[in-house]
Amino acid sequence: MHIDLRSDTVTNPTQGMLEAMHNAKLGDDVYGEDPTVNALQTRLAKMFGKEKALFFPTGTMANQAAIKLHTQPGEQVICDKYAHIYNYEGGGASFNSGVSCKLVDGHRGMMTAEQVIPAINPPDFYHSPLTTLVALENTTNKGGGACWDFEDIEKIKSVCETHNLGLHLDGARLWNALETKSETPQQYGAIFDTISVCLSKGLGCPIGSVLIGNEAIMEKALRVRKMLGGGMRQVGVLAAAGLYALDHHRSRLSEDHAKAKAIGQWLQNANYVAEVQPIETNIVIFELASHVDSDAFIETLKSKNILISNMGGGKLRMVTHLDYTDDMHEKLLETLGGIS
Repeated sequence: MHIDLRSDTVTNPTQGMLEAMHNAKLGDDVYGEDPTVNALQTRLAKMFGKEKALFFPTGTMANQAAIKLHTQPGEQVICDKYAHIYNYEGGGASFNSGVSCKLVDGHRGMMTAEQVIPAINPPDFYHSPLTTLVALENTTNKGGGACWDFEDIEKIKSVCETHNLGLHLDGARLWNALETKSETPQQYGAIFDTISVCLSKGLGCPIGSVLIGNEAIMEKALRVRKMLGGGMRQVGVLAAAGLYALDHHRSRLSEDHAKAKAIGQWLQNANYVAEVQPIETNIVIFELASHVDSDAFIETLKSKNILISNMGGGKLRMVTHLDYTDDMHEKLLETLGGIS
């Protein structure tokens, strides 16, 4: 039995999803003529109460397009020090948009309005970059799948309105947050100017993210996607997977969350673990005791056909997902219990 918990991106399409992909009606999306892509975009825009949505091959490209839409070269984006747009997108903010990031020392990837305010550069002080965008991430990847308190987001929105700043959400795992917090897409659509949502993580699609916003901000999104190399042709075969996942895979996310919490409970009772971060969704981040070598621990699990991630700084990660079955779960817990 092969158990891969490195990420929730390792899943394969289910049989039902493959059938939906096989039966998808296709057209040339560069001409805007793929009916399945158009259906997915329309559905997600309506779901979030926005006017427009655009399909992207990756979440990184969707986030990078959003930054480009909100900013001009030389300007600055405020984000948490754990933010995916800063840590895991290859320096794309500076390369693609010519902007810098002002990092905030938040908690588990989440900052407060009180922290955002002093990070805003005075607009009339021409020696510093002009602050034009605040970017949040929900759930926080590096923060261990933590979910924002919606009231904190509302407070940051108020700061953005006061200072005329855009507000973008990297919602790669927003579906997990919505399931855990019993919140709605419309709530987020009412707050954020742009939102990227991923289809290839918790929802189990092979590819795809969607950028969502109103017409004014999204007016140039198609051109930006083209410049980034994201123009695709008969991409409805992938959009069909997204439509299927929205119908069949959202409600089951609670199963992933329950398994992650169970893993965390086992790790907390293990004498070789020093700390387990709080678990709200499908990400488990933990640190080993000082006498345990991280690389050796990972290799021990690998020898038993179990793969996990090393995040650096002594932190290890497991992520539950659609393909992590009950049998795999039992095998993992049994294996963790047998390590001394």
